[in-house]
Amino acid sequence: MQNTNYSKLIITFSSFLFGFISSSWRSKSLNIISVLTGYFLFANFITKFISEGKNELVMVPLIIILIEIIIRIRPPHKSNLYNFWSILDKVRIGSTYAVILEAFKLGS
Repeated sequence: MQNTNYSKLIITFSSFLFGFISSSWRSKSLNIISVLTGYFLFANFITKFISEGKNELVMVPLIIILIEIIIRIRPPHKSNLYNFWSILDKVRIGSTYAVILEAFKLGS
């Protein structure tokens, strides 16, 4: 197959959609454990603060700021800290899922 712009686009698109298939078991398991850990921690964290009803106005902006910091400090892909950032980012994704799921549970 020739290396045309269309073939480059198809290869890039397929690696974006199905890149997790070609990754190692180590990265797959770390990603899944990180997402589930983020979900577990924030689901319990949110339930505790909903039941108490205290400090909600302080904690919500802190959580938003923490999530924005995690997004913005992305190191280069070849950096030594990239693996740590990747795990932290997956924890962020799991926590965001927990927040959205709790919002649907509450009906708001």
